[in-house]
Amino acid sequence: MALSEEDRAYARDLFSGLGDVTTRRMFGGMGIYSGGTIFALLMSDGTLMIKGAGAFADRLEEMGCERWRYTRKDGGGAAMPYWTLPGEALDDPDEAVDLAREALRYL
Repeated sequence: MALSEEDRAYARDLFSGLGDVTTRRMFGGMGIYSGGTIFALLMSDGTLMIKGAGAFADRLEEMGCERWRYTRKDGGGAAMPYWTLPGEALDDPDEAVDLAREALRYL
């Protein structure tokens, strides 16, 4: 499923409080960058994911966020360092930007 322009605009607006936010289409979805560093993804199904590393990844897990996992061609499992954005952040740009800043501190 391809993202609509409305989906892309929503994600850009949600993180616009960071200031220097750019996007790049990738794999049917979109990478979201601040200062040239990718910190979030908008998946092709519209799911927003934020990059989590170190203690921030632990915090995301404690918040109930789900890690991006997939099955490889060989049948093995793999996990990417991206987590679903908490529900409250999807409706609150201030919360989304706070999480984005925290994600960027760990990158």
